[in-house]
Amino acid sequence: MRTGGPAMAAPEESLRRRKAENAGAEPGSPPGRGPGHEPTGCNARLRAGTFWLTRIVLLRALAFVYFVAFLVAFHQNKQLIGDRGLLPCRTYLKSVQQYFRGPVGWDAVSYAPTLLWLLDWSHMDSNLDALALLGLGVSSFVLLTGCANMALMATLWVLYMSLVNVGQIWYSFGWESQLLETGFLGIFLCPLWSLSRLPTGTPPSQIVLWGFRWLIFRIMLGAGLIKIRGDQCWRDLTCMDFHYETQPVPNPVAYFLHQSPWWVHRFETLSNHFLELVVPFFLFLGRRMCTLHGALQILFQAVLIISGNLSFLNWLTMVPSVACFDDATLAFLFPSGPGGLKDRVLKLQEEAARGLRPPPRYGCMVRRAVHVALGVLVAWLSVPVVVNLLSPTQVMNTSFNPLRIVNTYGAFGSITKERTEVILQGTASLNASTPDAVWEDYEFKCKPGDPGRRPCLISPYHYRLDWLMWFAAFQTYEHHEWILHLAGKLLANDATALSLLALNPFENRAPPRWVRGEHYRYKFSRPGGRHAAAGKWWVRRRLGPYFPPVSLPDLKDYFQSREWPYPELP
Repeated sequence: MRTGGPAMAAPEESLRRRKAENAGAEPGSPPGRGPGHEPTGCNARLRAGTFWLTRIVLLRALAFVYFVAFLVAFHQNKQLIGDRGLLPCRTYLKSVQQYFRGPVGWDAVSYAPTLLWLLDWSHMDSNLDALALLGLGVSSFVLLTGCANMALMATLWVLYMSLVNVGQIWYSFGWESQLLETGFLGIFLCPLWSLSRLPTGTPPSQIVLWGFRWLIFRIMLGAGLIKIRGDQCWRDLTCMDFHYETQPVPNPVAYFLHQSPWWVHRFETLSNHFLELVVPFFLFLGRRMCTLHGALQILFQAVLIISGNLSFLNWLTMVPSVACFDDATLAFLFPSGPGGLKDRVLKLQEEAARGLRPPPRYGCMVRRAVHVALGVLVAWLSVPVVVNLLSPTQVMNTSFNPLRIVNTYGAFGSITKERTEVILQGTASLNASTPDAVWEDYEFKCKPGDPGRRPCLISPYHYRLDWLMWFAAFQTYEHHEWILHLAGKLLANDATALSLLALNPFENRAPPRWVRGEHYRYKFSRPGGRHAAAGKWWVRRRLGPYFPPVSLPDLKDYFQSREWPYPELP
């Protein structure tokens, strides 16, 4: 009687296969032609709604920004916060320790979370280099391979947080907190240990993707609201008449954009308001509008990159916008072919459509619980951020917790109508007050100085000293004590500090006897005008002294009171 067993089982097995094949078929579609039966290979099209490729693009984009940030840190940290830096981080950590009165404890660590608490402070330059080099190595790996896990992404986050929390004024900009918040979300995009680009057991979490979308929503809306509530010129549409000329570090394109007709500037301002105040709400209007939001915001950031040197801010702002695109949208970035990423994602989609995914294991359940906890944490930390967004006294670029997990953002809430610059000068004359003293200008890497020098183009790289010199010009030198520290180093021809500058007029000569700061007003020259004809990009007019001539002995007590190393003459 057992001879009939196999023959009777065959129709049942065939029926089960047909049910699996037809699972998910559209109403009215022929049997066997559901979503799981689209052709594979070069002609296959990925379905909407999955984010395997999105994760790869997100991780690589984030790794690129991390790489630039750590590269800037490696090249400039020693000069800015190293053993003999302009604001040594060892002195800063000692002040934090003294404030909390005692050995390093939880209060000090929670106030300034950094790995440097655990390292030997007698070799701070080496510590800073080690953190930056390790960050460069890990970010390079993720950038080149597209592979990452939670351990690697957490390493990048901890390393950069360790630098930001001792960077003082040099790391006080909104994009530092923005990178830490973006990087924190990036940790949860990945499996715990696996380095596969398509870890099939851990699909990208919708909670994490919405965390990125919530981030770009707050960035753009915060920037739009701070403008409307801030400078009157944003409301009367005249801000772009000044922005290109007065932004921190203009590039060559900004020179020509500044010359645009008035109606172009009005259109630019209106477009800015639309992109920052209206487009963010597209995120909540379905897949197509969410995709449109991502495309518009990336295009907007690309325009900003072209028009100015705003560090890696605009590159970083593109990263959360990638979460608006699913695999079907990003498929064009990946080559087709058997065994390729696109083909493998298509197979994953087919398996999901057929209901062939294995039941969730214990590890998957733990991971889901972690993502839910992340969503609750972000929601809780977002409360003061939302309150700030709704407040008429909104502040921008503020962190409400030392780990900078959820922050408030904004940019150019006010626009300066005139550009002023601090020009540092030195002289070898014995007497600085004599009319025949010859003063020679120091040139910075990128900020305006010599009117005939073409504006630089460096984005996404960032010269931190040049940026702070823009802020220093708004106030007096008493508000920026580091500028006198820099003057002292110039008086000693300090090679470390001079590596931050483009031109030292006293190179291969005895150092200057006196250094002073002069205050100038700068304006773009007019194309076709006499200044432009003479090869000048800028026209400048002296306003007066910024700080008086100082000699190295004049600064000795000033240095000692702040525990700065006294420069030694060569």
